[in-house]
Amino acid sequence: MTAPATPRELFDLWAEVRLQGLPPPALVRHALVAAHLRRLPTEAPDLFQVEEVGRSVEGRSLNLVRTGTGPRHILLWSQMHGDEPTATTALLDLFEYLRRYREHPRVARLLSALTLHALPMLNPDGAERFQRRNAQGIDINRDALALQTPEGRTLKALRDRLQPSLGFNLHNQSWRTAVGGTGRPASISLLAPAFDATRGDNPGRVLAKKVCAVIRDALEPLAPGQLGRYDDSFEVRAFGDNLVRWGTPTVLIETGPWPSPEPDEPLLRLNFVALVSALESLASGAVELADLARYESIPFNDSKGMLHLVIRGAHVFGEAGEAFVADIGVAAAQAVRTREGTASVVLSGSIEELGDLRVYGAVEGVDGAGLTVVPLPPGGVKEGDLLPLPPRSGRELRVGLPAELMLLRPVVPSGTYRVERIIRYER
Repeated sequence: MTAPATPRELFDLWAEVRLQGLPPPALVRHALVAAHLRRLPTEAPDLFQVEEVGRSVEGRSLNLVRTGTGPRHILLWSQMHGDEPTATTALLDLFEYLRRYREHPRVARLLSALTLHALPMLNPDGAERFQRRNAQGIDINRDALALQTPEGRTLKALRDRLQPSLGFNLHNQSWRTAVGGTGRPASISLLAPAFDATRGDNPGRVLAKKVCAVIRDALEPLAPGQLGRYDDSFEVRAFGDNLVRWGTPTVLIETGPWPSPEPDEPLLRLNFVALVSALESLASGAVELADLARYESIPFNDSKGMLHLVIRGAHVFGEAGEAFVADIGVAAAQAVRTREGTASVVLSGSIEELGDLRVYGAVEGVDGAGLTVVPLPPGGVKEGDLLPLPPRSGRELRVGLPAELMLLRPVVPSGTYRVERIIRYER
C-alpha cells in the first residue's frame, strides 16, 4: 500500500479514505459522531483511544480521540461553533487515513513522532440546532476567560492537562469572505493568532506561522487565488489567542465558500490535505524550513467582498422612480430545514446589494444585459413562459427581499416578456 507523497495525491486519495454513508457536514450530529468514535478502538485498539472528557450543557458527551505515541503532543478541535461543521467530518476522514495507512513509512513516522489529541464537535448542542452558540446562548470562542460554558471549561482543562505544543482550531467562515480585493472566494483562511495587542512574535507563534506556510504551499496549487489570512487583531476573550498566551500556539483554519453548486466535497478535500500536510511537516521536522514570508504574504480576508450571485447590468425597478440599470447581489449561506421529519441542507439567500457592484466577487455571475429582473410571483411560472410585465408593485426589488427572482427578456413587437431564467433560493 503506497501512501500519497504530494498534496495532489492526498487530494485525490480523500475519495478512498472518506467515511462512506455520512450525510453532508451540516447534517452530521452528535449521535453519529459518538457512534463512529466508539468504533475506533474496536477496529484498531492499538491505534486509537477514546475518552469522554466532558459533557455539554444538555448532557452530550465530549469525546477525545488519542492516537500516536510521539513526544510532541498536538491538540485539534472542531465545531466550537455549532454551524461550522466541515472540519468535524474532515477529522473523521483523517482517522480513517491513519488507520488504513498506518504501516506506510510516512504515516508510521507521523504516529511515532506525534501524539494527536482530537476533539471533534466541541459544541454538540449547537450542532444539533445548527446554530453558532451553545445551548446557553454563549459563543464558546468568547469564553476562554470567564469559562461560563462546560464546553469551554473542558477545552481549557484539556490544554492544561496535555500541555500540547500546538493546537489546531478548526472553523468555518462567512460565505461573504473574499481574498483581499481580488473578488476570489476565501475557500480556506489561515491565522497564527496573536497573544497580545501588540501582535508580537514568540517562538510558539513563529512555529504556528511556519505551519500556516506549509498549509499554504500544500493548498495553493489546489485552490489558486483562494487562500486568505484571517484578521490577526488580538481578541482578549478568544480561545485561540489565549492558548498562545498560556503556552500553546495555535493554527486557525477557517473554511469558506467554494465556487461550485456542490461545495462540501472540495472543501472537505482541502481540509484533509491541510491537516495531513501540516502534521507530516511537524513529524518530519520540515516545518522548521518553512519560509515565514509565505505566511506573511497571504492576502488578508475581505469579510464582505464576496456574494453568492451577482446579476450584472439588468433593468431594475426600485421602490420608487423609473427603471434603471443596476447589478443585483445575492448573499447566501447553508441552512438546515426540516420538513415532515426529514432534515436537509438548503441554500438560503436574499438580496444583499443593489447598484454598482463591480467591486464584489461572486460564486456565480449572470449577464443581465437586456433583461429585466423582477420578484418571482406565486404560482406555476416556468422558464420559457411568455408574460406581461408585472404591475408596478410586483416589479420592485430592494435589499432584504428573498432571492426569488425571474429574469425577463422583452419580446418585440408583442409587448410580452419571455422568462429567461428563474432564480430561487430558500427562505
